[in-house]
Amino acid sequence: MPLDKLNAKARIHHTQHTMTQPTASPFTDPAAVARYAEGPRRNVPGYDSLLRMSRILLAERVPANGRVLVVGAGGGLELEDMALAQTGWRFDGVDPSKPMLDLAAQRLQSAGVSGDRVALHHGTMQSAPAGPFDGATCLLTFHFVPREQRVPMAAEIRRRLKPGAPLVVAHLSVADEVGAGGEGGEGERDLWLSRYAAFQVASGVPPEHAARARDKVAAELAVLTPEEDEAVIREAGFGDVRMFYMGFAFRGWVGLVGSECEVSN
Repeated sequence: MPLDKLNAKARIHHTQHTMTQPTASPFTDPAAVARYAEGPRRNVPGYDSLLRMSRILLAERVPANGRVLVVGAGGGLELEDMALAQTGWRFDGVDPSKPMLDLAAQRLQSAGVSGDRVALHHGTMQSAPAGPFDGATCLLTFHFVPREQRVPMAAEIRRRLKPGAPLVVAHLSVADEVGAGGEGGEGERDLWLSRYAAFQVASGVPPEHAARARDKVAAELAVLTPEEDEAVIREAGFGDVRMFYMGFAFRGWVGLVGSECEVSN
């Protein structure tokens, strides 16, 4: 998929995907929706491995007949991966984009996943099922959520999870301040975003589209530092937060409900 169209898709599918707010104009371009599956593998280093790692981390705590909340479920890629690998799990997928949820339903049906195992919910986190869930994922979504809404959104997820349940998140996260050892700074952020674009080009994206995508990310997305991202997860009520994934400008963490801190929401 051309990266300018992919980023347009992403901003609607996720930033209006600001899952604590109603969606004003969900992503509705049928052609772009149909091409959705091409995007993650062109943009995210080790995307398929990220999916496998995410379900491995969930499986450490989610029982064989567990119930999993999938935040930003439109498209159905992670739902398909988990449903095929963990045949006893049941899923609730939440997304404010009806076309993307329809695509997820089509993908799951084509993969032979029984409809009684997956419930798809059109709406925001505030309207999501109350649970309680045994675990949750939020992949490639948080970087589209405004900074001030990160903790409230993560807390909405946390309130729906059982004590000790895991949350797996992964998204863009890049250093931008000089640390004690001299690392970081704007030059560091520019370097990682340039590598993000270079990966896209190496994956078959036209260079001019990758350059535009890189500029849009730098100018329009709320990309936090890894330290800030980890602090968001902890402030929302998760403890034992560990980074498990890094792919150029992308990072992933897993945290457990109530392990270290309490939040009154």
